[in-house]
Amino acid sequence: MLEIFIKRTRLTVPADRVYAWHAEPAALQRLTPPGDRLEIIEVTGGIEEVGARIVIRTGAGLLRRKWISRYTACEPGRMFRDELISGPLRRMIHTHSFIPDGPGACWLEDHIEYELPLGFLGRLFAGAYARRKLQKLFAYRHRVTAAALQGTS
Repeated sequence: MLEIFIKRTRLTVPADRVYAWHAEPAALQRLTPPGDRLEIIEVTGGIEEVGARIVIRTGAGLLRRKWISRYTACEPGRMFRDELISGPLRRMIHTHSFIPDGPGACWLEDHIEYELPLGFLGRLFAGAYARRKLQKLFAYRHRVTAAALQGTS
């Protein structure tokens, strides 16, 4: 069963500036919370290159997992999408949107469709954990984005 998570924040920064900040090579590192172990193993292309891939390793010890994602859509200045090819989830489609709200503001929106492994059992045992993890991660990411960009446009 497909789950949907959406985090939306209004920023007093133009959409194209927020998009450009997310397109920078160091964006993923900046958006990773302290304590979350994330190692970028391989990057082929950037967010604007449909088909480009990113390979990361997360976790520690026996819980280390490799994630492989591919960029599947992009509208420069407005949105990009990545989809999980391989990783701990059965499926994940993450759409990053930068929606103008007047000349000097926008809505930053992360829309994630995901499916946990093991069907009903996965949802039963990990559903609440996955949702809390997403809420915490994207609250952090939106705070970091706001702190870095508001007042700098």
